[in-house]
Amino acid sequence: MITALFHPFFAFLLVVLFTIPLRKVARISGIVDKPGGRKQHAKAIPPIGGLIIFSVFLIYGYVAGVVDLDRFWSLYTALIVLLVTGALDDQFYVPAWVKFAVHIIAALLVSFYGGVKAAYLGDLFGFGVVWTSFMAYPFTIIAIVLLINAINLMDGLDGLAGGAVLVMFSWFAFASFGTKWGYFTPVLLLLIGCLLGFLVFNMRNPWRRTASLFLGDAGSMSLGLMLAWFSVLLAKSPAAPLEPISVAWIIGFPIFDVCAQFNRRIREGKHPFSPDRGHFHHHFIDAGVPVHYAVPVILFIIFLMGLIGYGGLALGVPHVVLTLGWIVLLFTHIVLSAKPHRYIGFIQYCVHLIKLRTT
Repeated sequence: MITALFHPFFAFLLVVLFTIPLRKVARISGIVDKPGGRKQHAKAIPPIGGLIIFSVFLIYGYVAGVVDLDRFWSLYTALIVLLVTGALDDQFYVPAWVKFAVHIIAALLVSFYGGVKAAYLGDLFGFGVVWTSFMAYPFTIIAIVLLINAINLMDGLDGLAGGAVLVMFSWFAFASFGTKWGYFTPVLLLLIGCLLGFLVFNMRNPWRRTASLFLGDAGSMSLGLMLAWFSVLLAKSPAAPLEPISVAWIIGFPIFDVCAQFNRRIREGKHPFSPDRGHFHHHFIDAGVPVHYAVPVILFIIFLMGLIGYGGLALGVPHVVLTLGWIVLLFTHIVLSAKPHRYIGFIQYCVHLIKLRTT
C-alpha cells in the first residue's frame, strides 16, 4: 500500500516541479494560447499541461516499473502519436480531418495491438448477454474516437476536463482495487497523481483566480484515449471488475454532451465539429454562474453518475433499469440542448432557489 501511494505522490511532485520552470520557458518561446475570439481567458496561457502530465506518466511509469512496456507498448505508441499531433495543433494548426485520421490511427493501435476490444456488452436489456461479434473492432474504434473528441470538446473551463477525467479514473481505480485486475490500479493511481499536479495550476480555488496552465489538445486527446482504454479493459468480460453499463454511467457525461452538440449543430446546418458556445458547461457561464462554482457542480454530477453506475449494480439494480435510465438521460440532454435557453433558464431557476434558501 505504501509503495502504491508513493508513486502517485512522487508523480504529483514531479508534475508540479516541472511545471514551474516549463511555464516560463513556454512563455518566452511563445508557446501560449492567446486570448481572443470565443476564448474567455484574458492572458496568454501555456497549453503544455498535457505534455507535462504524459511525459511524467510515460517516463516515470516505465522507470518505476508501474507500467509494463511489453504489455502497454501499443498504448505508449498511440499516446506519443496524439501528443505530437496535439502539440503541433496547439502551436500551429492541424486540419480537423488530419486530427480525425490520427484519432483513428491511435484507436487502431490500441484495439488491434493492445487487446482493447469491446466484444462483451453485458445483459443490457434483460434478454441475455449482448456480444458485438464481428462488429467488435468497428464498435471499439468508434467508441475510442468518440471519447477522444468528447474530452477534447469538454476542455472549456478551468479544471473541467482534467477534473472530470480524474473523477472517472478514481471510480476505475476503486473498482479494480483488490481484484485480479488490480494490476491496473497502480497505473490509474499514477495518472491521478499526475492530474492532481496539473490541477494545482489549472483549477480555480481561493488562492488561484484563473488557470496558469492549460491541457492543450495534446493533453485532452490523450486523456480521452486513456479513458477509452480503461473503459474497455475493465469491462471486457463477465469476469472483469465492471459491467459495461456501469462504465457507461461513469463516463456518460462527456458522451451525453458531445452527442447533444452534434445533434444541435447538424439541426442548425453547421458542421458537427464546428466550435461554438452550446456545451453544457457554457450554459452555466451564460446563466451567470462563475467558473469556480460551475466546475465543482459539474464534477459532482459526474461523481453521482459514477455512483449510480457502480453502486446501482452493487445494490442489485437490474442491468435493464440502468440501461433505460442511461438512455432516457441521454435523450433528455439532447432535447434540452437543442435549445440552449432551456438549460440556461433551468440553471438560473436553480440558482434563484438556492439563493432563496440561503437568505
